[in-house]
Amino acid sequence: MRGRRWTARWVLVGLLAVATLIAAGVLLGPTRTGEPGRPAAAAPVPATHDLDAYVARTTAHLNQVPGDWQSWAQLGMAHVQLARLSYDPAHYPAAAAALRRSLRVRPTGNAAALTGLGALAAAQHDFRGALRYARGAVAADHYSADAYGVLTDAYVELGRYPEATAAVQRMLDLRPDTGSFARASYLFELHGDTGRATRLMRQALDVATSPGDTTFALLHLGELAFNAGDLDTAAARFAEGLARTPGQPALLADRAKVAAARGDLASARTDLRAATAVLPTVDHLVTESDVLNAAGDPVAAARTDDLVRVGARLPGVTPASTDIDLVLFYADHGAAAEAVARGRALLAARPSVSVETAYAWALHAAGRDREALTHADRGLRLGTRDARAHYYRGMIRLALHDRDGARADLRQALAINPYFSLRYGPVARQALATLGGRA
Repeated sequence: MRGRRWTARWVLVGLLAVATLIAAGVLLGPTRTGEPGRPAAAAPVPATHDLDAYVARTTAHLNQVPGDWQSWAQLGMAHVQLARLSYDPAHYPAAAAALRRSLRVRPTGNAAALTGLGALAAAQHDFRGALRYARGAVAADHYSADAYGVLTDAYVELGRYPEATAAVQRMLDLRPDTGSFARASYLFELHGDTGRATRLMRQALDVATSPGDTTFALLHLGELAFNAGDLDTAAARFAEGLARTPGQPALLADRAKVAAARGDLASARTDLRAATAVLPTVDHLVTESDVLNAAGDPVAAARTDDLVRVGARLPGVTPASTDIDLVLFYADHGAAAEAVARGRALLAARPSVSVETAYAWALHAAGRDREALTHADRGLRLGTRDARAHYYRGMIRLALHDRDGARADLRQALAINPYFSLRYGPVARQALATLGGRA
C-alpha cells in the first residue's frame, strides 16, 4: 500500500509485457527469439497512433488470411495495450475476441495467445484467471519471458510471494529489461528493502528502450522517493517524466502530492484538476478531495467525493474487481458496511498484503477492531515500509487500548514518510502527542 496506487502500479508493470509482443508488428507466436535460454531483446513501447495504425493493418491482413494465428494474437495484444494507453476499456472485448480466435486456429502450443489472455485478465483484475493462462503459456513455451511476467503479476496479487519471486527470477534470466527489473523492484519494495527496490528501478530506467518505458521508470522512482519522505528526489523524477511526457496524468497527480506536502495547495489543485480530467481514477479523485479539504473548500471536496460514488455504481464495477482505494474511500466516508463487504470480496479474490491492509481499515471503521488487527498484521507480514499501513494499525491498536503498540506504529508511520497523507498525517501527530510519543 505504498502511497497513491497499490495494484494499479503492478498491473501497469504487467502490461509492459504486451508491448514486447507487438513492437514493429512482427513478434508473437512462441516468444522464443534466438537460442533457447538466451535473453530476448527488449522491444519499444509503441505510441497510441502507431498501435492504431498497426491494428488497422493487421485487421486488413486477417481479412485476407484469417488462419494467421500469430497475427490474431498480435492484434489481441495490441488492443490490451491500447486500453492501457488510452484508458479506454472498450478495447478489452476486441482483445478477448482476437486472442480467442488465435486459440481456435491454433489450440495447442499457442503461448502468445495464452500470454495475451493472461495480461487481459490481469488488466481486469481477474488474477486467478491470469494465473491459469500464464501457467498454460509457460507450459507451451518455457522461454517466454512475457509469460513469466504475467505469472509474476498473478502470484503477487494472489499473495503467493515465494512463487512470484521464482517467476520474476526466471523472467530476469530470460530477458533483463524494464518489465523484469520493475517487477523485481516491486517485490523488494513489498519486502521492505527499499534500497534494493530503488536500485532495480534505476536499472529499469537504464535499460528502457522507449519513451513509454522511460516515463514508467521515472514515475515509480519518484514514488519510491516520495514514499520514503524524500520530496526533492521525488519532485526531480516527476519533473523529468513530465518533461518527456507532458500532461501524463499519473505524473501530474504525483507532482501534486509533492506540492501539497510542501504546502503549495494551489499548485496541487491545478495538477490534480488536469490529472482527473484525463484519468478520474479513485486514487486521483481522493487525492484531489484531500487537497480541497486542506485548502478550506469542503464544498468542492464533497463534489469530488460524489464523483467517486457515481463511478462506483457504473455497470461492470463489482466488489471483487474494485480498486483497493474504493474500499478505503467507503471506510473514510461513513459507509463502513459497504467498505467491509467490498473488502471481504476483494480479499477472497486477491489475498495480497495490500488488500489485507485495506480490509483491516474497513473493519476498523465498522468497529470490529479485534478482527481488524489480525488483518493489519497480515498486511505488514512481509516487512513492507508502508507509512499508511503502520498508521492504520496504530489507530486500530489505539482503539484496542494498546497504547505502546499504537505509539510504536504511529512513530514508525511518520518516520517512514511524514507526508504520507494530508488527511491522516495531522491525526497521526495528534494521536502520538496524546500518547506521549515524539514524531
